[in-house]
Amino acid sequence: MLESKYSLRYLPKYEEDLIEIVDYIVYRLHSPVSATKLVDKIERAILERLSCPLSFEPFQSNRMRNNSYYRIYIDNFVVYYVVIEDVMEIRRVLYKGRNAEKLIK
Repeated sequence: MLESKYSLRYLPKYEEDLIEIVDYIVYRLHSPVSATKLVDKIERAILERLSCPLSFEPFQSNRMRNNSYYRIYIDNFVVYYVVIEDVMEIRRVLYKGRNAEKLIK
C-alpha cells in the first residue's frame, strides 16, 4: 500500500452505525461469519481510499456543508467521509437503501 499523506479518524456515529449493522447480521440474520467478512471489507476499502480520498466525486447534497462528503460503496452499504486538511474523517456507514440526505447532518 502506498504511504498516505492523510491520517484517519473515525467518528463515534460511524462506530455506532457499524455496531448496529454487525448486531443485525449476527443476531437477526444469524450469520456471524458474514458480519466479520463485511467489517473486513469495509476496513479494507477505507484503507485503500486513504491514499487518494479527494479523487472521487463528492456526494451531491441540498444542504450547505463546510466539507463535502464522499462515498465508498461496499456491498449493500455506503461509507460517508469528509476530508479536513490532512485528515480523512469517517462519519457514517449506512445501508444503501436508506435516505442519506436525511441522515447525514
